[in-house]
Amino acid sequence: MEGSNLILMDLKKTALGIELGSTRIKAVLIDENHIPVASGDYEWENQLVNGIWTYSMDAVHTGLQSCYAALKEDVRKQYGEELRCVGAIGVSAMMHGYLPFDRDGKQLAEFRTWRNTITGEAAEKLSALFGFNIPQRWSIAHLYQAMLNGEEHVKDIAFLTTLAGYIHWRLTGEKLMGIGEASGMFPIDSEKLDYDEGMLEKFRALTGTDLRAILPGIRLAGESGGTLTEEGARFLDPVGTLQAGIPVAPCEGDAGTGMVATDSVRVRTGNVSAGTSDFAMIVTEKAPGVHREIDMVTTPSGLPVAMVHCNNCTSDINAWVNLFSEFAEMMGLKAEKGELFTRLFRKALEGEKDCGGLLSYNYFSGEGVTDLDEGRPMFLRTPDSRFTLANFMRTHLLSALATLKIGLDILTRTEQVRIDRLYGHGGFFKTPEVGQRMLSAAVGAPVSVMETAGEGGPYGMALLAAYMLQKEPGETLEDYLDQKVFAGARSSTLMADEDDIAGFSSFLERYRKLLPVEKSAAELL
Repeated sequence: MEGSNLILMDLKKTALGIELGSTRIKAVLIDENHIPVASGDYEWENQLVNGIWTYSMDAVHTGLQSCYAALKEDVRKQYGEELRCVGAIGVSAMMHGYLPFDRDGKQLAEFRTWRNTITGEAAEKLSALFGFNIPQRWSIAHLYQAMLNGEEHVKDIAFLTTLAGYIHWRLTGEKLMGIGEASGMFPIDSEKLDYDEGMLEKFRALTGTDLRAILPGIRLAGESGGTLTEEGARFLDPVGTLQAGIPVAPCEGDAGTGMVATDSVRVRTGNVSAGTSDFAMIVTEKAPGVHREIDMVTTPSGLPVAMVHCNNCTSDINAWVNLFSEFAEMMGLKAEKGELFTRLFRKALEGEKDCGGLLSYNYFSGEGVTDLDEGRPMFLRTPDSRFTLANFMRTHLLSALATLKIGLDILTRTEQVRIDRLYGHGGFFKTPEVGQRMLSAAVGAPVSVMETAGEGGPYGMALLAAYMLQKEPGETLEDYLDQKVFAGARSSTLMADEDDIAGFSSFLERYRKLLPVEKSAAELL
């Protein structure tokens, strides 16, 4: 009978992960064997409003509820069942940003996302004060910049959180988050597994603000994040079929869920997430030196992680594919968007290793690694460049990784950080081999992509919820993932050849040399 698969599965052993990404909100339901059994999604986009990259709270609410409704419909179609309960729920979202509330729960300022580069003064001063790199997108940089700007709302802040923290609060009534997400708000002491006390005190001395009174509480992976309240159930499922009382895992950020989804939470493992933004996460044995290009965050268990984060990755590629789609439509051709991406990505493999003299900058927004406050997407060529479709596409794929490569070189060459395993995940790797080969050419090391890589962050969040639900006493997250989730996982590993590596190096040399042109474009255009 239709629905027999779900009937044979104990719903109380399933886990639901929902992640609010930059361009898509996605929900993934996994069974007790950690296999995805249903999903739902909702596409959305950020808006540039009065110079601020933001999403309205109406868009957040609509997107979350629509995503969950799509999941319910998927369960209904596949199994003929109404989704009324699950074993555990976990929510994640793009990290960092600024969401302040007063004591009555009123939002005091627009949601300022990770994409903003408007906190340069605050980030520089706090980095000097703490002796610790504070990136512009971190919550504490946004708060201090608002103070420096004399913004009226600051005096009324009773709770400061992130997008994931906000959703978790709405679902459970709890003002808390996972340690990985918290590490993008304020620096963490990885020995005490809490906010760094010395830095909290320095900030209090500087501003008179006791951050402990307004920051979320911290929980580790596997600990309880509360339970779904009646109000939370109606918030997620306005139709009213979802039951309250479901355990909720501590919310996490997309960095943490990416680590979990690729089994990259053990020391000397790493992963690269590549979508609207891209970032590399390397779990380190100790904190490296202070570099503006390197952020220090943590795994969901609190281990130190060196992070190279780039604001821009695939947005420019998406824009060009949209243009090709429009051209195909004009010519009366039916071109499904997914097939267009696949064909164009594969075409890049035919391009010259150094892109035939072509060059592009994928900067839709500013980029901290290359010290740009604003971005201008730009494509460049000389009269004698080999302007072919293959070279054109390869140029945009290498451009998407160029800034990441600049940051990673500091980590691996200057700091001598060792990486035993590197995994790729996100939309950039959806077409088999292509993105994987380009990243391997960039880092000069083998890159693996798991079969589940396409599930990404929401799958990682579902695994964190499952870990909370199923872990044995004393079982670490690292062991749980290695032994119970990924022991038999299928993955492909690829190493770029010497010509690919040399071609990327040649491309990057041109890229670095002409960065002043990109900076001038931002100033003049």
